[in-house]
Amino acid sequence: MSLFQALLAGIVLPLAATASTAPSKGDLCHIIDSQLPGLVGFPNSTQYQDSQSTYYTENERQVKPSCVFRPGSTKDVARFVKLAADYDRGTKNPSLSSPLFAVRSGGHTLWQGAANAEGGVTVDMRGMDSFSLSVDKKVASIGGGSDFAKVYPQVDAHNLTVIGGRIPGVAAGGFLSGGGKNFFSRRHGFGCDNIYGYEVVLASGEVVYASASQNQDLWLALKGGSNNFGIITRYDLATYPLDLMWGGTTVLNFTPAVLDDEAQAFSDIMRPENFDDAVDVGVLLGFQNGAFFLLNTMFYSAPVANPPIFKNFTKIPGIIAQSLNLSTVSERVIEDGALLPPTVPRSFELVYSFHNADAQTYRKLIQFWQDEITRISKVDGLAVQYLLQPMPVTNGTNVLGVPPNAKDLGMWVLTGLWNKAADDDTVTKALTTILQKSERVLLEKNLSIGFKYLNYADVTQNPISTYGGENVARLWATSKKYDPKGLWQKRVPGVKLPSTY
Repeated sequence: MSLFQALLAGIVLPLAATASTAPSKGDLCHIIDSQLPGLVGFPNSTQYQDSQSTYYTENERQVKPSCVFRPGSTKDVARFVKLAADYDRGTKNPSLSSPLFAVRSGGHTLWQGAANAEGGVTVDMRGMDSFSLSVDKKVASIGGGSDFAKVYPQVDAHNLTVIGGRIPGVAAGGFLSGGGKNFFSRRHGFGCDNIYGYEVVLASGEVVYASASQNQDLWLALKGGSNNFGIITRYDLATYPLDLMWGGTTVLNFTPAVLDDEAQAFSDIMRPENFDDAVDVGVLLGFQNGAFFLLNTMFYSAPVANPPIFKNFTKIPGIIAQSLNLSTVSERVIEDGALLPPTVPRSFELVYSFHNADAQTYRKLIQFWQDEITRISKVDGLAVQYLLQPMPVTNGTNVLGVPPNAKDLGMWVLTGLWNKAADDDTVTKALTTILQKSERVLLEKNLSIGFKYLNYADVTQNPISTYGGENVARLWATSKKYDPKGLWQKRVPGVKLPSTY
């Protein structure tokens, strides 16, 4: 979940009521409870309710697991996986529609069932939030459920940073296994490009370490392969020197002239000849409370106030409010987090990627969005954002298939929030129409790259299939080696490996 998605959510609507019907208690839950006492929460328990109520979106809060397992150590996770796999051997016709267990880290993925198991066991990793620095301070080791908002103050204290999430509540598990976009991703790439090693519990319950020198195939597969190979209990992350950064937001009038300037400013800053690896920028087009709005976010990974590189954004006529300052990373995340609600209502999100376009093309895509949102503007509680931002500049040490060192790649993220289930089809169809029209234009101009960034994609976009045939084949080979019985493919929900490639 991006900073900008959450900023939008922070200014939207009250939550819709959710059902609280308790599910039946499953046999596996009682087995785990008897073998690992004190770590299982059943419906109506405080532990269960805490887990359920803290998912970011109503989509996930509506899923009802039979119990929640809250491990405190790698040993707990290994024991759980072994017990779950042994229990499941007698299952006939296993299916993801009736999952054995799901793994939840921060719980920020929008689509239903991404990190919660209807009728199964949900493994809530948030208690695994350990932190340590290596003696030379070049490696930060964090637990698999670590919230980056709690990690940053610990590295800030040493004038360091890591490549993690940009809003409170985004945790290591989903963020890093899906890629990870950060303030500094134009310099350091995806979050997964910056992982020296993983401690992983495999389907057998065995604990292994994956790095460039041991289990290298698994190490590479985990860099974008999502939750398809095991439960990651520790990440060893590269640290980078950083004292202060500059950044914040500007709010502008939503007028055709301002939109023209915005399209030109983004097109210009994304040209390779203008590349500055300290820059990150986002153009957020929004609709909320029946009106359109426009918000820019700008970040610079150095203690330089008002860097000249942003002049085409900061000098646009029509700025009506701004908050730009020097801060530590943890201060930036806290400041942005103060705008956010802990949860949002019904939601749907799509993403697409492309080479930088000219201003006229960006304006055409903006108009597709504006026209379609106007058409559905009466949907109860409708809030929609269209976020234009640069792609991380990757070194290619991952399975994402994004061209290494490409400086002109962008992505557009389309997110909708609304109140009533009766409007699900209306909103999802409208957002899908916007994406289809936009991709058609980009294909005609030979600008589309096809890649769908997993952390912003809906499951229906099958993002792993966009990594390219060679990478998908590599992922399948790794899956068959480390999970030969297919536990993660057949019994654990998430973005699964594509059946064809």
